[in-house]
Amino acid sequence: MSSQIVASLVLLCYFSHTQISASAPSILADHHEDEDSTIKTMHQFSGYPSSEPNHDSLSSLTLDTQSLQNQIDELATFSDSPPPSVTRVLYTDKDVAARRYIKNLMGLAGLSVREDTIGNIFGRWDGYEPELAAVGTGSHIDAIPYSGKYDGVVGVLGAIEAINVLKKAGFKPKRSLEVIMFTSEEPTRFGISCLGSRLIAGSDTLEKALKNTYDSQNVSFSDAAKSAGYVRDNDDLSGVLLKYGTYSGFVELHIEQGPILEAEGIPIGIVTAIAAPASIKVDFEGEGGHAGAALMPNRNDAGLAAAELALALERHVLESGSIDTVGTVGILDLHPRAVNSIPSKAHVEIDTRDINETRRNIVVEKIHQSAVEIAKKRKVRLSGFEIVNQDPPALADKKVIEAMEASSRELNLDYKLMVSRAYHDSLFMARVSPMGMIFIPCYKGYSHKPEEYAAPKDLANGVKVLALTLAKLSVS
Repeated sequence: MSSQIVASLVLLCYFSHTQISASAPSILADHHEDEDSTIKTMHQFSGYPSSEPNHDSLSSLTLDTQSLQNQIDELATFSDSPPPSVTRVLYTDKDVAARRYIKNLMGLAGLSVREDTIGNIFGRWDGYEPELAAVGTGSHIDAIPYSGKYDGVVGVLGAIEAINVLKKAGFKPKRSLEVIMFTSEEPTRFGISCLGSRLIAGSDTLEKALKNTYDSQNVSFSDAAKSAGYVRDNDDLSGVLLKYGTYSGFVELHIEQGPILEAEGIPIGIVTAIAAPASIKVDFEGEGGHAGAALMPNRNDAGLAAAELALALERHVLESGSIDTVGTVGILDLHPRAVNSIPSKAHVEIDTRDINETRRNIVVEKIHQSAVEIAKKRKVRLSGFEIVNQDPPALADKKVIEAMEASSRELNLDYKLMVSRAYHDSLFMARVSPMGMIFIPCYKGYSHKPEEYAAPKDLANGVKVLALTLAKLSVS
């Protein structure tokens, strides 16, 4: 007897029907029911092959899409900016209120809830073999200023709904299933992206740096965390770390944040790799002066040096020859910021990323060379060149990819293998667990803006694929 059938037999006591449907919950199995029928049911649900697969039972998985949309809309009201925009920054009052909302939904789903020192929230559904490594899923709910209500949120609320779908279907996991709401995926307050998942993955550098990290209002990370009810034990963050193998698999549901799926009419994207950024801070210092009185040949304009570096970045990225290499100047600050004054200082912050680490690092080195050359040519001083982070890209795990592909096929949903050019908490969860991501289309690829939108049908498709994928990974 194969190990797959053995795994199915173990679940005999949890199923009585050969029809799996979120709208028709199963009852505990009758021990006199035909054994082959139970095995067939589990094969259909878990995705293991059976002699007579019943695709109708798989396609009948349903969820309360309107309820999920209502939750997305309600969560969006926890915002420091007016609708339709959402602003939800780490450890603010709105963030704390939104956290309570998520914990309440986890509780209503029957999950046991815990939080770590910095506020990563975990909701667990215990499997019948709880000693095995769990299967994780989740995302984030923090939102950059004046953004939308789907980024990250779909992966948290959608994960809770996926658990509800499985419970209504009568499924009982072998491995525990755990929904994670990660703290501060966005770098809005402290300039650190994926803060919660970085610490989960064991970033000693970040743990030390946080002790001397302040926001723009000179509030320390420690004080901000304490105001939200976290970081109580002498600022010790070591307990956030999770060892590799804590999860046997991790899957994140997310809007694509790009236009490909919508443009091609494909409902599901299966991520094979996540690009990773290098973030750079550059400072030039020149000579200020009157915008009218200082003659052009005699100027040492720090602002023009920064502008030239921005154009150099574009050139270096295009020279890579790959569409997966991108670069952005997201911040350019000039001093003294007066229209009739020559900038004496310029501060530039650069983001460049790629799914190929070597190719991206070549761009970083070229940016440094250009900064040195520009400073020399324009007779300004390169007073700072700091690589803030230079994370490696991550590949999705073959086992997780196969589970997502099988789930999409069984739900009769077309899918596309694709890379994620935006990075996510999954990038760091790949250091803790085999990882994968499910993308759903979003309107015109919009994200990080109020127009961000995912259609209810696409939300439903994503949650169903996630639910089946979690089921497969749970019984593996």
